[in-house]
Amino acid sequence: MDKPHLTDWTLIQSFLAVAETGSLSAAAKRLRRSQPTLGRHIQTLERELDQRLFHRHPRGLTLAPEGEKLLPLAQEINARMNAISLTAAGQSQDLTGTVRITASVFASHYVLPRILAEIRRAQPGIELELVPSDASENLVFRAADIAVRMYRPAQLDIVARHVADLPLGVFAAKTYLAQRGRPKTIAELWEHDLIGYDADDLILKTMAAMGFQADRHSFAVRCDNQSAYWQLLRAGCGIGFSQRGPALLDPEIEELDLDLALPPLHVWLAAHGIMRHTPRIRAVWDLLAQGLERAAKQATAP
Repeated sequence: MDKPHLTDWTLIQSFLAVAETGSLSAAAKRLRRSQPTLGRHIQTLERELDQRLFHRHPRGLTLAPEGEKLLPLAQEINARMNAISLTAAGQSQDLTGTVRITASVFASHYVLPRILAEIRRAQPGIELELVPSDASENLVFRAADIAVRMYRPAQLDIVARHVADLPLGVFAAKTYLAQRGRPKTIAELWEHDLIGYDADDLILKTMAAMGFQADRHSFAVRCDNQSAYWQLLRAGCGIGFSQRGPALLDPEIEELDLDLALPPLHVWLAAHGIMRHTPRIRAVWDLLAQGLERAAKQATAP
């Protein structure tokens, strides 16, 4: 008896998401569908193919040999379907609809909200979706329409533009400084509790490039999540490093003038080349660039 032809693209899409994430819950989050729906899709696909595609484990799902054979075909289908979707979406001339923006967790919390409010006032017909994530969302597969990056994207088919340099500074909570005093020199800074990153070695590399030798144990408190890092600083855990813009707006925070020339964060906007000139995405792109440029100038002012 002939096997039925698969005509439902969503089954392949669900299979690919589960295969790449290793769990129904993670796949459901990626596709913005419910976990039971993903489970039904996998069961339907296995039934139609009359093959077991996954091994079930307490910690998730792993591909069975039959699933491993299907995976490259599913990836090829996914790439082709996304190319069709991008091409169709890129031809839209409507200045309404949704634009999905991804940015780091910190930028999403403390930099973008004011800018997005301005965009909404300027373009009320465009709906905005913000995806706070420190992972690199895939613009080719439309996980987002526009990405705000602190590095230059190198992915093929992606258009990128450097739009601003956000200055950094040395900050501490006023409560911490009232208790421990204010360092006046870089040498005095080392006598204080410092807040650094945990697994991320960006601060250590920056310090090494500036001629300062340190290791992770130079930091009394360590955290890689920058929003949590900021809250640790605000709570008085020690002296830390942050973007000047959000810090200068916080009345509980004080900037320390240590004559420490920290390199700025280079901010890039990125979008898929096909989508870049879609009217609604072009409008949001331009307003994002203007807002980030304005934020950089405000943060640079004395």
